[in-house]
Amino acid sequence: MAYVLLGIAIAAEVTATSLLKATAGFTRLWPTLACLGGYGLAFVLLAQAVKQIPVGVAYALWSGLGTATIVAIGAVFLGEPVGAVKLVGIALIIAGVVIVNLNGIH
Repeated sequence: MAYVLLGIAIAAEVTATSLLKATAGFTRLWPTLACLGGYGLAFVLLAQAVKQIPVGVAYALWSGLGTATIVAIGAVFLGEPVGAVKLVGIALIIAGVVIVNLNGIH
């Protein structure tokens, strides 16, 4: 159940981060409220997840999956460029998450 909460927390954080541009520097009410609500939900669920998941493992998953997803969203929906260097960086982040999780198992 803790990993389900972590997955929802990651989704909420990714959604909130995706809304940042729409807030126009927190000058637009509804996108700002949705963004802040997403971050609030994300942290509440992360706090619940780390009751059962080691913090290092949870944060590695949170940051790695969140970063990779945001890069994909930026490329697909926001027209941000994705070159070879960015792809290598994402691959290294994912490799790091895998290594941290393998270490967390022992």
